Amino acid sequence: MILGLDHVQVAIPAGCEDAARAFYSGVLSMTEVAKPAALAVRGGCWLTAGSAVLHLGVEEPFSPARKAHPAFLVSYLDELADRLVAAGHECVRADGEIPGVRRLHTFDPFGNRIEFQQA
Repeated sequence: MILGLDHVQVAIPAGCEDAARAFYSGVLSMTEVAKPAALAVRGGCWLTAGSAVLHLGVEEPFSPARKAHPAFLVSYLDELADRLVAAGHECVRADGEIPGVRRLHTFDPFGNRIEFQQA
């Protein structure tokens, strides 16, 4: 029945697309892709990196996802942690909780939890 995962959506506040781009494209090096015209009028933005597709959608009233989160697979967790800290984002390590997987959590500029994993 289910063939795969198309995308994950994370909510952002209205008018915060530039801050979202600075974090997701600037810090995380994701690439923005054009939204279809019928959806672009709703705000937000779509990003991709590797096989990951992330949709940032405007939600009003906005409330950050402090527990629910996307988990991205990465090649170089330590380098990513350095980039996040240099950009002013806290990194919480969760290494050892899942055998063979190194993990860290951070929060985007809007308070949404984001996880990164390296096997």
